Amino acid sequence: MKTVWNWGQAVFTAIGGFLGWFLGGLDGFLYALVAFVAIDYVTGVMCAIIDRKLSSEVGAKGIFKKVLIFVLVGVGHIIDSQVLVSGGAIRTAVIFFYLSNEGISILENAAHIGLPIPEKLKNALEQLHGRSIEEDEKK
Repeated sequence: MKTVWNWGQAVFTAIGGFLGWFLGGLDGFLYALVAFVAIDYVTGVMCAIIDRKLSSEVGAKGIFKKVLIFVLVGVGHIIDSQVLVSGGAIRTAVIFFYLSNEGISILENAAHIGLPIPEKLKNALEQLHGRSIEEDEKK
């Protein structure tokens, strides 16, 4: 049993080490992105339940999109560290892009459920995203 436990620890350590390298470490930006992605997924499921449109196919597609967000963060980190050999400008830009998208999606889900949205929060995400939430709702 101890051998199985040791192998399990080794596997999790290897996966964690790879993800830490690939994503550029767990800093505040990545932590925020992880939180936003999880919250967006949960609020999306809540909206689907309310609308009685919960679908495992749509849910799986949503998970694939969320995984691809982190793949693109990793690509940004590799470009920064291996191609440009500079700081984290590309990685940070990718994270900010998806932070704003996920944040706006969370607000849209909250509005869909009927929750009022604080103007300050709406304005902050609109500035980060570069366009208004009302423009997104028309699409």
